[in-house]
Amino acid sequence: MRNLCFYFQVHQPYRLRTYRFFDIGKRHFYFDEYKNRIVMQRVADRCYLPMNNLLMRKIEELGNKLKFAISFSGTAIEQMEQYAPHALESFKNLVATGNVEVLAETYSHSVASLMNKEAFKLEVAEHKRLMKDVFNVRPKTFHNTELIYSNEIGADVAEMGFDLIMTEGAKHVLGWKSPNYLYVNAINPKLKVMLRNWKISDEIALKFGSGNFTVDNFVQWLNALPKEEELVNIFIDYETFGEGLDSSTGIFEFMKYMPDAVIKNTDFRFVTPHQMVDKLQPMGVFDAPNALSCRDEERDLSVWMGNAMQDDAMEALYGCFKKVKMSKDADLIRDWHALQGSENFANMCTKYPDGMPYDYYINYMNILTDFINRIQ
Repeated sequence: MRNLCFYFQVHQPYRLRTYRFFDIGKRHFYFDEYKNRIVMQRVADRCYLPMNNLLMRKIEELGNKLKFAISFSGTAIEQMEQYAPHALESFKNLVATGNVEVLAETYSHSVASLMNKEAFKLEVAEHKRLMKDVFNVRPKTFHNTELIYSNEIGADVAEMGFDLIMTEGAKHVLGWKSPNYLYVNAINPKLKVMLRNWKISDEIALKFGSGNFTVDNFVQWLNALPKEEELVNIFIDYETFGEGLDSSTGIFEFMKYMPDAVIKNTDFRFVTPHQMVDKLQPMGVFDAPNALSCRDEERDLSVWMGNAMQDDAMEALYGCFKKVKMSKDADLIRDWHALQGSENFANMCTKYPDGMPYDYYINYMNILTDFINRIQ
């Protein structure tokens, strides 16, 4: 039997309120509570609850034949606790089946792994603590924000005690190799590396609504893969289901019938990531000297880093890390986590025609100025 691993990202950032220069020193609340509540409740109703209910019914039907993994950001959990506790309860019920592996990640879906090793470790430690508190699990597999990875990041993750990391099967790194195998880190070979099959993942997430993707197509693609390719990893944002792709596209019907079709018509079985650590022999080294991600065609870091605004904001934020850590102030640490959200830097990206990166930068730096003054 060959192995099929679905893993999903559940994340919601804290959206910033309009924060003007004259608010600095006077108002210390940075987040748009109304928008955060409205978005969370909408996503819970359109995505989390119907998708969770669908997967729970499939697990009841198929038992251990259906397994998958979920990565929850800390900021998504916090907002579910506050605005959609029924959605969080449904996730707890899914995890309690034993068919769902909970992955570790950064608490705030941050890019700390690129900026500050100690901040990265703190983010991961806080996330592990939250997963224990909420789901009573200790994650063994690491999934970095947007699958950001390099040889050094992998070595840092291994230092934290993980023996498996998920990342992108980027063509510019793999070359002629296939993503459908298990690999190892170039610095610490004790860390296994599982690669996202971006072709199939993107077909589901980005092209499903075009009408050219069906359960039969999916089965045919799996069966067309070379028989020696033993592991297919499909990573999709959970919000794709019902939010990114409306229910009218048939995405829920696809997820309802796809597991049965895979079980009956292919030689693949559903697995969780960590099941593969001891069962598969690594094909070789996944050598990524330069950091990569799963974003855009470039599969690089240009969404978050590279222009003067992004670099200035990141340097200012991570420049105050030691003082935040020393403060031991719960409110400061909470705001610190939320301000690290990778979306803040993506919203300063200038390579897209839409958006208002300059306005976002000014607003963010006003907030960050007040935040740093509070630390002082």
